[in-house]
Amino acid sequence: MPSTVIAHKQYFPETGTLRIVFVSGLVYDYKNVPAEVYEQFHAAFSKGTFFNSHIKPNYAFVKVDPASQSSNELKQKK
Repeated sequence: MPSTVIAHKQYFPETGTLRIVFVSGLVYDYKNVPAEVYEQFHAAFSKGTFFNSHIKPNYAFVKVDPASQSSNELKQKK
């Protein structure tokens, strides 16, 4: 089911970083997210509910400047 809050998500298994692009355009990287949590997130019926319950309160995050994303990362999201 498409999310009304989350536009895109991308997981980097080598670092455990989960990148969330919100429909507002804001981008955040959540750190040290285990692969199994990402898989649960990916499979969740409601991405927003899962995010608010399991990711947002449990993992450190940093705001990402969308202009600093590499073109390769942007291509992978499409």
